[in-house]
Amino acid sequence: MNDQQLLRYSRHILLDDIDIAGQEKFLAAHALIVGAGGLGSPVALYLASAGVGRITLVDNDTVDLTNLQRQILHTSERVGLAKVSSGKTAMTQINPDIDIVALSERADQARLQQLIATADVVIDCSDNFATRQAINRACVFLKVPLVSGAAIQFDGQISVFDPRSDTSPCYACLFPPDREFEEVACATMGVFAPLVGIIGSMQAAEALKLIAGIGTSLAGVLLMLDARSMEWTRIGVARDAGCPVCGTQHP
Repeated sequence: MNDQQLLRYSRHILLDDIDIAGQEKFLAAHALIVGAGGLGSPVALYLASAGVGRITLVDNDTVDLTNLQRQILHTSERVGLAKVSSGKTAMTQINPDIDIVALSERADQARLQQLIATADVVIDCSDNFATRQAINRACVFLKVPLVSGAAIQFDGQISVFDPRSDTSPCYACLFPPDREFEEVACATMGVFAPLVGIIGSMQAAEALKLIAGIGTSLAGVLLMLDARSMEWTRIGVARDAGCPVCGTQHP
């Protein structure tokens, strides 16, 4: 690191768990963020400010006025722009020294495999079940850790799925792909603005911990938040031997 970097990241370097070695891991890492909306906004901003050296941001949507109530990556002036372009502008303003790859596309399974193959960590900030399942399948196949979050109305959840561990469940262990789940959207159900900030910030924290190899991740744990009462519920999640994605019966 040069003198400017030592100064920029000094508050991380002061932490014994991170120090210079951990900050250098951030600088050398590649994080893939799928979704540049409510959850993706704090994730992108915090990973950029923390100095993750390469960040790929994937989203096929454009900035809409209704997004601005919670999607802090975007501004009124950038309404109508691709979200990834708006996001790259915001991230570059915070940290011009990192490499930001903005992909305005809806990644299918094959594309996700390609993108995840070069990533050190994947942060799922998408808003639909099919994409979450596709991301999970690629992460399991490529053994790349996945930080998953969701938020609707006043309810949020977060977990980590780490296929590098033989005991860690995957997303499909918790939400089987063949089970019927009702798709809910902010456009019809609404969402409490700070909730996505809370969950997204925690996703960023988990991603940084995974990159630096510090602390204990949320692998094997589902955290659920009721923002009305600010009460957290912690549920242990075991790996399912019969899981169609990661189970031992489905190599």
